[in-house]
Amino acid sequence: MARPDLQTFQHGQPARIGVLLVNLGSPESPERPAVRRYLKEFLWDPRVVEIARPLWWLVLNVIILNTRPGRSAKAYQKVWTKEGSPLLHYSALQRSALADALATKFGNDITVGLGMRYGKPSIRSALEELLDAGVRRLLVLPLYPQYSATTTASIFDAVSEALRDWRWLPDFRFVNHYHDDPAYIQALANSVRQHRAQHGDAERLLLSFHGIPEEYFHKGDPYYCECQKTARLLAEELELKESQWQISFQSRLGPKKWLQPYTDHTLAALANNGVKSVQVFCPGFSADCLETLEEVAMENHDVFKEAGGERYEYIPCLNDSPAHIEMLAGLVEQHTQGWQTYTNEPHMILQRAAAQGASR
Repeated sequence: MARPDLQTFQHGQPARIGVLLVNLGSPESPERPAVRRYLKEFLWDPRVVEIARPLWWLVLNVIILNTRPGRSAKAYQKVWTKEGSPLLHYSALQRSALADALATKFGNDITVGLGMRYGKPSIRSALEELLDAGVRRLLVLPLYPQYSATTTASIFDAVSEALRDWRWLPDFRFVNHYHDDPAYIQALANSVRQHRAQHGDAERLLLSFHGIPEEYFHKGDPYYCECQKTARLLAEELELKESQWQISFQSRLGPKKWLQPYTDHTLAALANNGVKSVQVFCPGFSADCLETLEEVAMENHDVFKEAGGERYEYIPCLNDSPAHIEMLAGLVEQHTQGWQTYTNEPHMILQRAAAQGASR
């Protein structure tokens, strides 16, 4: 049901630009009931799991939601902090830092909101906050550098569904991807360089991206190709030889074949083949989360060591680093071209409306 004030229009309200940052989301707590609610929302999304709904309902509710929440809750407990979910913590820092950067560039005419595709704060609640702030021009910025229907398109679905309640729709723009944006590649390269300046180089740099079922790629999802391009551009920027880096895919779920090579299998093979040191970086994640902190930094560390590896290092995500925020501000500037010239004179608009008989 629509909020009553979503139908409200006030002539004198300042018209602002709104930027909505969106990421995946997290459960409200690392306890089993909260994790179960989160997984139910996440895994029921038809963009994420492309299986006939009646069959998937049975599998999800009878099997997965009775087994996976307990295991996932234990994993979340390993990475949960006093600030709560790492992903939500870093996303909030990104929102605040981006708002400051945009205020420096454009003054106070841009409002930054934060929504999660699953869990809280929801996309709907974030959009309502932007509406309350007087946003009439909306840029949605999914924090997924590489496009996939499972992530970016799902955000578009959720935004579209929420906007169905708005009587007066804003001008709307949507950032599909930024996998090859020069500033993004530079920010990634700087992060690797900074880590290596402090800890030294490793024999191999492994670039681990979140996986998707292979059949989605064959159906036309460009995600695999965009991951490959990101990795290639990053390796070129770092001036790495082919023998010094490689790409892999993590976080597979279920029995289906996912994008390969798999990260855990790759790490075991590297150690078995005599590679003693490896550094793992996750360019597809804009903020550290369960998949990077528990799976890559912890679980895969053990995989590599147990297979005979000696030195394993995880390079953190870009998070709220200055280079990352500067890059995001550049994306906003690029995708709001022409909007900054918008003349915002609410007092004059109100005067003209009152002369025509408007009450507000």
